Amino acid sequence: MSPSRSRDDIPLARRSHRPPARRRSGLGSLGLLLLGSGVVAVVVVALLRGPLAPWLLPPPVAGLQARLTPDGRLLGHYAYPEAAANDLIAIGSGLQLRREAADELESMRRAAAGDGIDLVVLSAFRSVSLQRRLFFDVMSERNQTSRERARVSAPPGFSEHSTGYAVDLGDGRQPATNLSVSFEDSRAYNWLAANAARYHFALSFPQGNAQGVSYEPWHWRYEGSTDALKLFERAQRLTR
Repeated sequence: MSPSRSRDDIPLARRSHRPPARRRSGLGSLGLLLLGSGVVAVVVVALLRGPLAPWLLPPPVAGLQARLTPDGRLLGHYAYPEAAANDLIAIGSGLQLRREAADELESMRRAAAGDGIDLVVLSAFRSVSLQRRLFFDVMSERNQTSRERARVSAPPGFSEHSTGYAVDLGDGRQPATNLSVSFEDSRAYNWLAANAARYHFALSFPQGNAQGVSYEPWHWRYEGSTDALKLFERAQRLTR
């Protein structure tokens, strides 16, 4: 504008013109609302899949008002699948194991016998239905709480015996120690402690175990195959 030109020289149309309003950037109220809802949904899903999941789902075992811990344990025990019938072979009267575990167990028993040890198989594969009866019937007979019962017997669906890889072993020459903590003083237990690892058997619940299950010197599981290692990985990780 030249110095001599006044405001009156500017046409009215130009004097009344205002620059267009600056367009707002961002999502606006609706967008923020939708974004906020999405964030809330993500948080809720994360909680449902995370620490809150065990408390929002039905109890994993019908008739047992107990929930899973964040690491997947029920009263100290991890869940295990039931071995298929065609994966099991007989190892004695009413006793079955998966073939690979049965073969190693037989080799272990022969080696023990060579050292004058009579390793007796007291229990092997148990179906989930049998484990249910053992858990609930004995709990009722002994007037135990579910936590008391779980310290000495796994809830159905949470027993290593159902995998076909676990056995309870005793001493044929000291039967009074069978299924008792006193088994740790038997010749059979001492032999197992020194030799079982050579046959890929490990003590499942040693004294003071991190799972919180009662010490069971008679309970051993086979860990000599890829499938067995996968099944027992969480329990192994807990003890490291």
